[in-house]
Amino acid sequence: MATETITQTSNLIFSSLPPFPSTVPTAPLHRLSLQKLRTDPEESDRLVSSSKDLGFFYFDLRGDDEGESLLQDADKLFSMAPKLYDLGREELSKYDYKSKGSYVGYKGFGSAVVDEQGNLDRNEFYNIPKDEFLGISPSSSWFAHPQVLHDHKDVIVSYMNTSHSIVTLILQHLTKNLHLPPGTLTSLHRKSHPSGDQVRLVKSPPQPPSDQRTALGKHTDFGSITILFNRLGGLQILPPPSLTPAGQEPQWTYVKPLPGHCIVNLGDAMVKFTNGLLRSNIHRVVSPPGEQAKETRYSLVYFARPEDDIILRRLEGSDVIPELEVEEEAMSSKEWIKLQAMRLRNIKPGISLQDILPKRNSGVTTLSSKL
Repeated sequence: MATETITQTSNLIFSSLPPFPSTVPTAPLHRLSLQKLRTDPEESDRLVSSSKDLGFFYFDLRGDDEGESLLQDADKLFSMAPKLYDLGREELSKYDYKSKGSYVGYKGFGSAVVDEQGNLDRNEFYNIPKDEFLGISPSSSWFAHPQVLHDHKDVIVSYMNTSHSIVTLILQHLTKNLHLPPGTLTSLHRKSHPSGDQVRLVKSPPQPPSDQRTALGKHTDFGSITILFNRLGGLQILPPPSLTPAGQEPQWTYVKPLPGHCIVNLGDAMVKFTNGLLRSNIHRVVSPPGEQAKETRYSLVYFARPEDDIILRRLEGSDVIPELEVEEEAMSSKEWIKLQAMRLRNIKPGISLQDILPKRNSGVTTLSSKL
């Protein structure tokens, strides 16, 4: 794959971190503009093309009021993240609710298997639920969280609100270009209704130079739309054959972080809704390249997911979405998200990751038979 050429200007450099190596090949993500998307039909077409071809794209947030607000909130949350993890793993483990059947809260370092050989992950993360922090679910169902999150509730709420607003804009454009009735996709993702939406803060410490492994195993996101901020490399995608030079096998390729941009990718729910027309691409996280490998890597994510009671199946009312070729399995968003989230935390050595990743039949995501 060709190396992406980025014009290095002052606002395209993370000045406090080692630069991304210029010699490392990077993935061919389209670079879209939030500001242009609001008014430019051609940018809307590029959004749809990116969602079909790769399911990943850069989103330039600069020069747009909401975009600038999201960038400011992201900066504040990146500053908060070390304070959260300074609590230590023993303290944070009190907020691991896996035993209660929930993916909310803390996931400890090395607590999940990332490959068929049984290697453990090399990251820890904390899931902050939208329904709790926006007061959507009853307080009697809320989990306890570290005080540092409550101390930063205003910026967390602001980040959630702005992220969801941008997701809504993306869904509006996809709805129009998919020839769906107006409001179809946004009606499945209303902020005020219960859903699995969450903010995730991820910490990946430097790995020993002689033993650098996958920090987060290969997977697809199982929601609708993901908004991701990184400042160090490490994210890799496996491009589909359609974007791979003829005669070559797809290769894992880094996605270079760009200041002023987030990375947007589509999840499996969008594959279900469009019967495979839109793409949810496989990706993973490895050690950052070059000198960046010596740094602690933080990531900030917003996962937008369908409302809990939405059944994940092909949407009706479009002359663009392909017809079904096989009967779909009916499952609600709440069931699907919980199943996938908990299963990814309980992979056993000797079980192929393909047994837990969404299987595809003519582009349709179906549930694995291995529960």
